[in-house]
Amino acid sequence: MGPKGVVGLAGALIVVLLVLSSVFIIPETHRGVMLRFGELVETDIEAGIHFKVPVIDQVREFDIRVLTMDLPSRQYLTVEKKPLDVDSYIAWRIQDVDQFYRATGGDEFRAQSLMLSRVDNGLRDEFGVRTMHEVVSGQRDELMHTLRDRVNETSVEEFGIKVIDIRLKAIELPGQVSENVYRRMATEREKLAQEFRSRGRELAEGIRADADRQKTVTLAEAFAASETTRGEGDGEAARIYAEAYGTDSEFYSFYRSLQAYRNTFATKDDIMVIDSESEFMKFLTDPKGGS
Repeated sequence: MGPKGVVGLAGALIVVLLVLSSVFIIPETHRGVMLRFGELVETDIEAGIHFKVPVIDQVREFDIRVLTMDLPSRQYLTVEKKPLDVDSYIAWRIQDVDQFYRATGGDEFRAQSLMLSRVDNGLRDEFGVRTMHEVVSGQRDELMHTLRDRVNETSVEEFGIKVIDIRLKAIELPGQVSENVYRRMATEREKLAQEFRSRGRELAEGIRADADRQKTVTLAEAFAASETTRGEGDGEAARIYAEAYGTDSEFYSFYRSLQAYRNTFATKDDIMVIDSESEFMKFLTDPKGGS
């Protein structure tokens, strides 16, 4: 290749490089601004293919999607001067690229710092006019909506940033306050438990006394019923004995004698002494009785 060919190739390469450096593409999720010698000459450049002057012009791109930022945990005082540790986050996006660049220089970290300051002041003001109950449950949604509208109004005008949402992730009592609260709650619960135990003992004593009374009444009624039954049985036995005696008095006398001997000689050590002149001995020696 001759000198002219080399020069032509070099020229073509330079033209290609100039064309490539003159073209820039903005993604669909971004918007851009163009600077010329550091001065802003074009803002809010839409997505697509665009051209610039090589070397002289500089293009900056900014993400316009919704971004989130976790705010550091801060302590705020309620209207009762009670401290609360609050964790929160903010969802935001760039709405006005021109204003955003002029206010922050295109620095996202500076934008987050400015937003943090606004939200921090807003939370301090909103907590300061509400009670702990209102902050935790009663007016929590109202607090977040009010704060979002308040911060969004100034951020759009000053920074070109639209605040989508502000949320409280956690609201907790500080460590020392929490310990005091838990200790007081434990004391109250223990006091309530003592009251329940005392009531339970009183109720148990009442039930036990009633059971003892019912037991005494039941035993008395059972004893009375048994005595009645025993008396009826003894009467019936006496009647049967009387009938038997009336039927055969001699056999009845003999049976009673046997019962008397049985009761008298209950053990082997019992001894009976009989008079030789007694009717019993005569009965034993009588031939008729012997037979």
